Amino acid sequence: PVVVKGVSPCVRNWEKPITIARHAYGDVYKNTEYRVPGPGKAELCFTGEDGSEVRQTIMQFEGPGIIQGQHNTDRSIASFARSCFNYALSVKQDLWFSTKDTISKIYDHRFKDIFAELYETEFKAAFEAAGIEYFYTLIDDAVARVIRSRGGFIWALKNYDGDVMSDMIATSTRPRTAPSPATTTATSRARKRAPTL
Repeated sequence: PVVVKGVSPCVRNWEKPITIARHAYGDVYKNTEYRVPGPGKAELCFTGEDGSEVRQTIMQFEGPGIIQGQHNTDRSIASFARSCFNYALSVKQDLWFSTKDTISKIYDHRFKDIFAELYETEFKAAFEAAGIEYFYTLIDDAVARVIRSRGGFIWALKNYDGDVMSDMIATSTRPRTAPSPATTTATSRARKRAPTL
């Protein structure tokens, strides 16, 4: 939220800004969808460069339905994670990250694992020296914590989650159509911030 005198957020205990870090690649925004016309078997198939195939059944349809396929890459997730860690260090604020890895035990869990690995191997010492922390929790728990918090941290999220939660944070003090986005790369070579009100 934008914190200025005379503009109070709807969540009264928010005393400091909350920064949303959104992974703006993949997931539902790069999906493939198909409308199932009738009975049949839907499969997830991966074909390796050597021609080998791995197939998993998604659903044995008994009638019409819908299918959606999503993806992400380790490289993109790692780049996002490094951007978040570096930005947190630059502003000396705690970094939160949340997904739903208890349900999505491979897809969401991969995000969690990459963040954890990079923190331990590349950023832990710097975070401790700066007196800030990296914190992971499930997204539903994170929402409850955010509402109860005083603000003053960075909240990293997957693509769609970041889309939704940025609107929630932005509308606490102003119209939904006027967020204040910040864009950064893994090496912080490019950063743009819209003026705040």
